[in-house]
Amino acid sequence: MKTVVFDVGRVLIHWDARLVWRNDFATEAEIDAFLDEIGFAAWNLEQDRGRSWAEGVRVASAAHPHRAALIGKMDRDWHAAVPGAIEGSVAILDALHAAGHPLYAITNFSAEKWEESRARFPFLATRFRDVVVSAHERIVKPDPAIYRVLLERNALAAEDCVFIDDSEKNVAGARSVGMDAIHFTGPEALRDALAERGIAA
Repeated sequence: MKTVVFDVGRVLIHWDARLVWRNDFATEAEIDAFLDEIGFAAWNLEQDRGRSWAEGVRVASAAHPHRAALIGKMDRDWHAAVPGAIEGSVAILDALHAAGHPLYAITNFSAEKWEESRARFPFLATRFRDVVVSAHERIVKPDPAIYRVLLERNALAAEDCVFIDDSEKNVAGARSVGMDAIHFTGPEALRDALAERGIAA
């Protein structure tokens, strides 16, 4: 039985930060300009690396005081960025679980929002033998070290694992430690890619 290792955001659950501010701006372009202005991607990654949301909001609000109210919304209304599960992917996860495949996950996620998501989406709490959460380890993908945490903590051989992620950089990170890896573009393509590896889902 192949070991299957999932990413979470944009693979098992929808994630789009822009949804938090959909009522604050007239267009998607205005939201994107705001995200660029505050350096959202790098800022958000620090929460994934273990910084608390309270500290993250404080730092960004100090740097952009005229945007403080909008920055605070990302913490208060974070759930809006995760509108639901990707049902086709969850069906694959369930099928793999039913077939007896060892299932794990490696995710870039803040500690606080990970607990919120586990409560909202029970499969995140019940389907995996172990989940490596970046905030807990203070390491983010695609650093090879985070993949090694999973392998070493669970006595897994990299060559026995198939890793699934929507980010090509994260897929490359998994391959750098010897894992097979699939770039996720949608549930049907994932099912086909697993089938090519002899894994029925």
